[in-house]
Amino acid sequence: MKKTLFDKVWDAHVVHQIEAGPDVLFIDRHMVHEVTSPVAFLGLKNRKIGVLYAQRTFATADHNTPTINQHLPVEDPLSANQLAALEKNAKEHNISYWGLGHEKNGIVHVVGPEYGITLPGATIVCGDSHTSTHGAFGAIAFGIGTSEVEMVLASQCIMQPKPKKMRITVDGALQKGVSPKDVALFIISQLSTSGATGYFVEYAGSTFRDMSMEGRMTVCNLSIEMGARGGMIAPDQKTFEYIQGREFTPKGNDWDTAMNYWSTLHTDEGAAFDKEFFFDGSSIEPMITFGTNPGMGIGIQKSIPQAENSGKATYEKSLNYMGFSQGDEMIGKKIDFVFLGSCTNGRIEDFRAFSEIVKGRKKADHVTAWLVPGSHQVRKAIENEGLLQILEEAGFELREPGCSACLAMNDDKIPAGKYAVSTSNRNFEGRQGPGARTLLASPIMAAAAAVTGQVTDPRTLL
Repeated sequence: MKKTLFDKVWDAHVVHQIEAGPDVLFIDRHMVHEVTSPVAFLGLKNRKIGVLYAQRTFATADHNTPTINQHLPVEDPLSANQLAALEKNAKEHNISYWGLGHEKNGIVHVVGPEYGITLPGATIVCGDSHTSTHGAFGAIAFGIGTSEVEMVLASQCIMQPKPKKMRITVDGALQKGVSPKDVALFIISQLSTSGATGYFVEYAGSTFRDMSMEGRMTVCNLSIEMGARGGMIAPDQKTFEYIQGREFTPKGNDWDTAMNYWSTLHTDEGAAFDKEFFFDGSSIEPMITFGTNPGMGIGIQKSIPQAENSGKATYEKSLNYMGFSQGDEMIGKKIDFVFLGSCTNGRIEDFRAFSEIVKGRKKADHVTAWLVPGSHQVRKAIENEGLLQILEEAGFELREPGCSACLAMNDDKIPAGKYAVSTSNRNFEGRQGPGARTLLASPIMAAAAAVTGQVTDPRTLL
């Protein structure tokens, strides 16, 4: 029987099939952070049970962490309590814990790949929707709720209905100034934020094969923004070279054994998908969003489209929130904040791309820029590669690792009414702070906005 990549990984992890119900799926890696885990650990305590496989569980602090003065006590009491609870629970259950100040600390979906926790053919869950990031390695990775976090902690299994299968094929070389973030935003603009609901997506085609592992992580990260349960890309030589030698990857004979299995992880020719889409990668422009969901995006040279009859009221409400009008051009819109970071674009390649644009230029005086590496490893690379000097000479400051302004759950909030060009993943009302107006874009686009003070086609600065 011809199988898809998704089928091969899913079926290999089914412990039990419930008749007319969900599958019981074994989980290889469980990532936890301070927001969705406290209630789950409390559930274990109330039931007087422990964590079944502590060695398969990894904890890091990221959502509630400040991105300046991390050596000082956390001022916000709720954040401080959640961080303390994670540390306490990890210690009680003998779980690897990377808290503030730890050299391995960082955003959960950045540090997982960095240390080889993320592996091809694995099942990976976390109480965070953007767990789909790890699918870039040929893993089945998806976010789970608090009750499911407790279930995995207790049993290392989860009950899940098997999603339908979708394949999105993009072929063609990307234009200069077009990044993996643009590819993802383009796909979401075509499918909408619900276009992949109920599906697990496999990304295929030369455009994805040509991407780096970091670019693939960005694409898979945004799968959830079109409603998908997750996204994945078949592992290849780039994948294997990226993970080899990392702390938690197999070594010696175990590596050879793993490679024998990983080499089978691809979709068989002739395997069936429930739905397929095909796009031309060479036609994709740098993208930017203009509304209040990630599907409301356009190429930088285009104008905000007219509302369709269906959903017209919601569309107009979104534009009113943003302070935009139908037919507006995005180029030239004044911006107030720039955010470079998050599990979408907080990796070293993102800082390289940003630095390429700002090198020899100066940050616009009225722009506040938050540059937040996804981990301490990324921060060290920024310093070692000389990027920090470029950024500082251009008037930027580098902050400490954390989720930062991706979501209004820490000190880094965009003020009401202000416009932020953000490299994160969501632009819902209030996502970056009550009343904040978010324009999702690539690191290149963010850099162009930071130095010009307005929405700018980054290709004019390359």
